[in-house]
Amino acid sequence: MALPIVGYYIVFFYWPMVGAVIAFQNFSPMRGIWGSEWVGLDHFYAFVNGHYFWRLLRNTLLLSAYSLLFEFTTPIVLALLINEVRSRLFRNVVQTVSYMPYFVSLIVVCGIVKDLTRSDGLVNLVYTFISGTDGQDMLQQPGLFRGVYVLSEIWQRAGWESIIYMAALTAIDPKQYEAARIDGASWLRQMWSITLPGLAPTIIIMLILRLGYMLEVGYEKIILLYNPVTYETADVISTFVYRKGLIDFDWSFSSAVGLFNSVINLAVLLIANGLSRRLSRNSLW
Repeated sequence: MALPIVGYYIVFFYWPMVGAVIAFQNFSPMRGIWGSEWVGLDHFYAFVNGHYFWRLLRNTLLLSAYSLLFEFTTPIVLALLINEVRSRLFRNVVQTVSYMPYFVSLIVVCGIVKDLTRSDGLVNLVYTFISGTDGQDMLQQPGLFRGVYVLSEIWQRAGWESIIYMAALTAIDPKQYEAARIDGASWLRQMWSITLPGLAPTIIIMLILRLGYMLEVGYEKIILLYNPVTYETADVISTFVYRKGLIDFDWSFSSAVGLFNSVINLAVLLIANGLSRRLSRNSLW
């Protein structure tokens, strides 16, 4: 039963890694991987010393940090709130409504976001009324792009990602809550002393996994939402790789940038896992 999954990962994840060698070459399709000129680390040096390096790194880290702070924590809060609902009907309705955006096509989601944030869109009208601005399209304003991106991620993913925390909550022994209520513990004290410690191992594992692709910001959504006007705050490493590889046909340079991104992600994952194992004894391995 495991063979199809193993085969999938070998064909689509491990075998393509052979092509990473072009990051160290001036790749030519006519010469192929083994016949192209070897240039070593030249592409890596060019990227690190390039004009856009610090802008790309800053945008990537900021978008990742905002997503980690808000989009990662929202499913936890949502799961805690749903867990406190006693009406089964209301709970099912909330869960269904919150799950639905995850199953909507990304193209459709981005279309909805564009409609809501354009100059006459509902979200933009509310924002204009509160801020007193001139009502310009929100996706044409570099300073607003990160907020729009993170809020759309929360709307699309929070409900679905809360499922794993809901499952972890069901594993907590109800007798602990009964004993706490007998001892006079308030709702807040029960959450602080029972619920959150019960969720902690799951939260730590999910946090380690999230840190493992911290630089892999969702480039598909960014590509669909950004434009040259917002490159200042919206352009990240993965979108830069897309433009260099598929638009400018600079395959070697884009492969070098993508490999650089993957190595940093791996280093962050190893550090986060090691710290977690040392501090909490919870880790991926």
